[in-house]
Amino acid sequence: MATTAREPRAVGEADPAPGRVVGIDPGLGVTGYAVVEPTARGPYVVEAGVIRPRGASSKTLEGRLLVIHDGILEVLDAFPPSALALEQVHSHVDHPRTAILMAHARGVIVLAAAERGVPVVGYAASRIKKTLTGSGKAPKEQMQHAIRIELGLDRLPEPHDVADACAVALCHFQIARNLRGLGGAC
Repeated sequence: MATTAREPRAVGEADPAPGRVVGIDPGLGVTGYAVVEPTARGPYVVEAGVIRPRGASSKTLEGRLLVIHDGILEVLDAFPPSALALEQVHSHVDHPRTAILMAHARGVIVLAAAERGVPVVGYAASRIKKTLTGSGKAPKEQMQHAIRIELGLDRLPEPHDVADACAVALCHFQIARNLRGLGGAC
């Protein structure tokens, strides 16, 4: 039996805002998101929050994944972006199961973006750190300071999942801005 890919949402009233990026910090327990768009003063956080499976839905893997998928669709529908930036899965020899579980969350996030016709760009944690601080091994405090300064915030967004989502969105925002400055497409 042949299957066909679903067409992305029709372009209409909910056209993507030019330069708007949704940054995602994927997790099965808590998925952070941040909607960042360009302004004359620099990047601005339009909306940020977490998607948190609760109740009966949090008891099974498929229930958690469905909540994450639906939550991402809500964000994409409310704030149609020109891109979705997502932290890449990183694995550690001591914790391979964590990487596998994280890949499940990333999979439903990528699926939601595909359903809405939103391009997805993944960034390694070291690339995010290097883009925001100049060092791929920047400590958490330096990252927090860079996020606060770049977004013009009085304090760091909480919980940390939101701050991490802001970092992913800022990384994409800066890389896209640099590519445009070099005459490249993004």
